[in-house]
Amino acid sequence: MTRTRVAPVFAVVTGGGTAGHVLPALAIAEGLTERGHATSEIHYIGARRGFETKLLPPTGYPYTLLPVTGLQRRLTPKNLVMAFRLAGAVVTAWRLLGRIRPKVVVSVGGYASLPAVLAARLRRIPVVVVSYDKRPGRASKLAARFAAACAVAFDGVDLPRARPTGAPLRRAVLRLDPAHDRVDARDVLGLPGDRYVIAVTGGSQGSGALNGAVAGFVAAHADRSDLAVRHVVGERFLDRASPARDGAHGILYQVIGYEERLPLVYVASDLVVGRAGAGTVCEVSAIGVASLLVPWAGAAEDHQTDNARTLSDVGAAILVPEGEFTAERLGAEVDALIADPARRRVMAAAARAAGERHRSSSLVDLIEEVADGPR
Repeated sequence: MTRTRVAPVFAVVTGGGTAGHVLPALAIAEGLTERGHATSEIHYIGARRGFETKLLPPTGYPYTLLPVTGLQRRLTPKNLVMAFRLAGAVVTAWRLLGRIRPKVVVSVGGYASLPAVLAARLRRIPVVVVSYDKRPGRASKLAARFAAACAVAFDGVDLPRARPTGAPLRRAVLRLDPAHDRVDARDVLGLPGDRYVIAVTGGSQGSGALNGAVAGFVAAHADRSDLAVRHVVGERFLDRASPARDGAHGILYQVIGYEERLPLVYVASDLVVGRAGAGTVCEVSAIGVASLLVPWAGAAEDHQTDNARTLSDVGAAILVPEGEFTAERLGAEVDALIADPARRRVMAAAARAAGERHRSSSLVDLIEEVADGPR
């Protein structure tokens, strides 16, 4: 699947597979466009089977999607297929870069970034690696070996030529502030202004562990007319989710498969309950909302726990290990926050302060610096 241009472009942005990679890539494209680069001058390279097939077409950016797949963490014949596909994708990317001649290739990581990054290496096109996890993934570590610069979201990230720039976040996130936008956000989402609103998200794929605990919490608090829960269960779990409740005689429970307006949900909420993927952690801090974070136990090198600690260590979030996250634990944490509204305000303010770096223009500055540098 491809929409290519023959004319030169300013930058190739590459990565994808999951929304956690595609959305930062689109945020970078938005930032470059706001800086004055035409939409036609930003070319996206991703994967045919990734979330980019859903999120990219409406944006107007030219794109090329390649038949690459991720590496399995165990010995399996699928890795041989992956290697052959990767080799073919590198050749395709090499030819494409020769036609569009970008000044810079910007990688947000993930398996979908490898063909363009390796092709850029062969073409001697400078690469900027953007790493927004506290602990970088394998693709980012590989690309960083020969990258001109690495833009990192947090201090102390172990990558060569690292520069802290904050994370790439969409304009829809950066423009929001609960102090000004909460009332309107609740109106748009059908959430009452007089209830304690809890947003729950398990990432773009959803989380069975979170879904089960939250369903138990809702059942146990069915008679609570002071609570509202907006729960993004993941499309793969939607047919098994607990039924929604209209709040007429107790708790309001909204159930959504995939939420396209997640930043609006965050700003409408008193508390966000979610995994600790980099996107979630950076977005709740940039907006400034209290959170309860449950790192995915299966994350590579337990990197989600490291992400969560960037907020829990400054009093902006409650970190609950997956094995301890139950309906009862969620209920206890929510009751404690409701009983102490000042604590929630302090957490939200701490999150907003921690997110200051994500609201800067440092990342776009670095990309333009590398693009304009010696070749």
